[in-house]
Amino acid sequence: MQIYIFDSYEDLSTAAAAATADTLNLKPDSVLGLATGSTPLGLYRELIRMHREEGLDFSRVTTFNLDEYVGLPKTHPQSYHFFMNRNFFRHINILPQNTYVPAGTTNNHKAFCDWYENRIKESGGIDIQILGIGTDGHIAFNEPTSSLGSRTRIKTLSKQTRDDNSRFFEKPGDVPVYAITMGVGTILEARRIFLIATGAAKAVAVAGAIEGPVSSMNTGSALQLHQDVVVFLDNEAAGKLKLIDYYHWIQENEPDAPEVLRKQP
Repeated sequence: MQIYIFDSYEDLSTAAAAATADTLNLKPDSVLGLATGSTPLGLYRELIRMHREEGLDFSRVTTFNLDEYVGLPKTHPQSYHFFMNRNFFRHINILPQNTYVPAGTTNNHKAFCDWYENRIKESGGIDIQILGIGTDGHIAFNEPTSSLGSRTRIKTLSKQTRDDNSRFFEKPGDVPVYAITMGVGTILEARRIFLIATGAAKAVAVAGAIEGPVSSMNTGSALQLHQDVVVFLDNEAAGKLKLIDYYHWIQENEPDAPEVLRKQP
């Protein structure tokens, strides 16, 4: 893993967007795996700015989202379809037919999940997968004890995840119990993975994912098995890392790192 630690959320988001844009400029028909929630919003805002001000082109890009709540229609304000359109897709020149978000209202979850997996493969696989991490270490909606070889499927959400997400709903009981999610095995097939985490509430989960044992109790720890993972953290999210001084030293001295990723001593 490459660990980069930043003094602010804005700096972190700028760095993650610059790294994403580098891939899009080299491969205009890239396939992106996208995440929802508050963590990637800064990344999306910076990509939108780069599109508007610097001509970053999304016209040939294909996207696949990690997950969606079961039972919420696309028009529901808390559906991930709605989130992506409001916060990203409508602001760039991506073709709507090239954006894929799991269908929360499908009547045949198994058939849909198989189709979603096949569609990713037919598109050439994911070039960059954007990830956040839950306070219990889950990536996508792969809750603790999820198989590290799991594929896209329907998943029951834990009480902790539902409590964490209740701030987005009018009342806690409105949070769906189930979601369709890419599996850990699906995520690990991406060519490159960007993990983004901010805030002290994520520090224990981040430390477990980066420095802890590989375990289904923290599905983020499966990223240790991937050959190309870049982790973008703010100081608070990095607060429980045992080797934080080492990561800072690398970030300050890495000879080939782009300037935006360097931490000035």
